[in-house]
Amino acid sequence: MHDLETRELRYFVAVAEELHFGRAALRLGMAQPPLSRAIRQLERRIGVRLLDRDRRGVVLTDAGRVLLREAGTALDAVAAAARRTRRAGDPERPLVLVTKAGASHELLQRLLDAVAGEPGAAPVEVLLCEVGEQARLLRDGRADVGLMHRPYDDLAGFDTEDLHTEGQVAILPAGHPLASADRLTLADVREVPDLPIARWPQLDGSYPDGPGPEVHTQSQLAQLVALGRTLLVIPASSRAWQWPEHVAVPVVDAPDVTTVMAWPSNSHSPAVASLVRSATGLRAAVPTTVS
Repeated sequence: MHDLETRELRYFVAVAEELHFGRAALRLGMAQPPLSRAIRQLERRIGVRLLDRDRRGVVLTDAGRVLLREAGTALDAVAAAARRTRRAGDPERPLVLVTKAGASHELLQRLLDAVAGEPGAAPVEVLLCEVGEQARLLRDGRADVGLMHRPYDDLAGFDTEDLHTEGQVAILPAGHPLASADRLTLADVREVPDLPIARWPQLDGSYPDGPGPEVHTQSQLAQLVALGRTLLVIPASSRAWQWPEHVAVPVVDAPDVTTVMAWPSNSHSPAVASLVRSATGLRAAVPTTVS
């Protein structure tokens, strides 16, 4: 069998996602007949049926569902390779460091100050993102290195260096009775009927079951806490974005969270290696307990 072409994979992904040849052709900016011919040729080359077609529409076969998953990964890898190549060809480009907005603020500031003081160090551009987005930005080549958090972030396929381990705090509305506590347990924060824990999207984009509000951005979450509609449990160092209407209380039995520096395992960038060395040199300067 000949190797698959990225053009064929793009055609198939469009049809598989739209489940309609007309809409897929419109999305691709082409006529429907050549798209149909290309998909039939792809099926002949692979030797399996990818789509079931009838008057009611298009349905993916089991083989088609596998190819949709694999094609997405392959196309992402091709796009990432192109981005990394363009970036490597620009000797003046800064390193892009991605991190969740508001997370590990003190550590990030120390790192940027340390890099600024090193002669010849590559400049660092900070890319702020929402929860769970660092892995995608590293994999698709839009970022070189990231500050991430174990056990919550997806670290598969990355090399990492541990930088800082800490406890967690509950962020509560200042007027709530729990806000006056010296410390809380996970049972305390999970059993507050008037203040359900906010729910973040999972890796597949769906939300876990629960009574708490669905949130996608830090700003949504911050305002909902201030309005007395939810609470959250986060690493103590993420309190940088805390509003005056918020109170942070240590959660004594919450699992520790480790801030790590992560980068693609296939990276051979001297600039990334230098940044990692700068970051690991800061470990002793960062407190490891919740005050």
